[in-house]
Amino acid sequence: MANGSTTTGTASATETATETATATATESTAAAAPRTEVRRPALSPSRAGDFKQCPLLYRFRAVDRLPETPTKAQVRGTLVHSVLERLFALPRGDRTPEAARELLRPTWSELSEESPEWMEIFTDPVSAEEVAEWLTSAEKLLDSYFELEDPRTLSPEACELHVETELDSGVLLRGYIDRLDVAPTGEIRVVDYKTGAAPRLIGEAKAMFQMKFYAVVLWRLRGVVPRQLKLLYLSDGQALAYTPDEPELARFERTLEAIWQAILRAGRTGDFRPNPSKLCGWCSHQDLCPSFGGTPPDYPGWPEPDPGEESALDRAD
Repeated sequence: MANGSTTTGTASATETATETATATATESTAAAAPRTEVRRPALSPSRAGDFKQCPLLYRFRAVDRLPETPTKAQVRGTLVHSVLERLFALPRGDRTPEAARELLRPTWSELSEESPEWMEIFTDPVSAEEVAEWLTSAEKLLDSYFELEDPRTLSPEACELHVETELDSGVLLRGYIDRLDVAPTGEIRVVDYKTGAAPRLIGEAKAMFQMKFYAVVLWRLRGVVPRQLKLLYLSDGQALAYTPDEPELARFERTLEAIWQAILRAGRTGDFRPNPSKLCGWCSHQDLCPSFGGTPPDYPGWPEPDPGEESALDRAD
């Protein structure tokens, strides 16, 4: 198995055959100023999914960086993910449903201070009753988690793990894994929390695309094909598990390379075309979409630094 050169943490400055930008540094005209690196363009599961769904949506999010108002469900998903991350930081014996509930409100207090704009999800941000009702819905998701597994029996290698690798083709892959379990025998399990309900066929394919993305990155980083990809759906207490194999991941790697090449071709010209579908109803940018009579802003050119980063809201669900 031929591995590409890999990186973890910040990206390398190695030039590749693709038209990605290399790391650059800002210089002071007066004196020697500290060098500030910017990361090369990369592909993440969310941004790859955006381009597959609608190239124009990819442009709006990754190139134009248009703001989007999150939904209550998105912010709740981010909150639940953060609580579960903190839960696994506790000693194994302390990872109880009661401990998770005790973490909920302090965690929300911290998150809302860091992103005060998230309070806009509430009709009346100062309404203690509305916020309390929303926190109760998050508490139910945490309770559902404990019906799926007992965290006291688990010893994850990492939670909210940042992973990054460069393929032989030069494509840089980047993402965050909710939880990585590694058995004493070396077998790897990738676990992802979903705060919605188990999806139908289209949604399942989208979720598994994300998991195969992580599997490819781990395969290239560690030389091991994950033994299991596991999705935990907290809204209805369902679990979905899948076992990939090496030939499948090799094919999926080629798919990711093809998506990135298509993104680069669109990036050269700004030709990110809309792809109308039933999912348009959830899009925040219909007023700028030609399919709905709108006009996109002038194309700003391929972005620097990279458009591959996922936000906390992207990783929530």
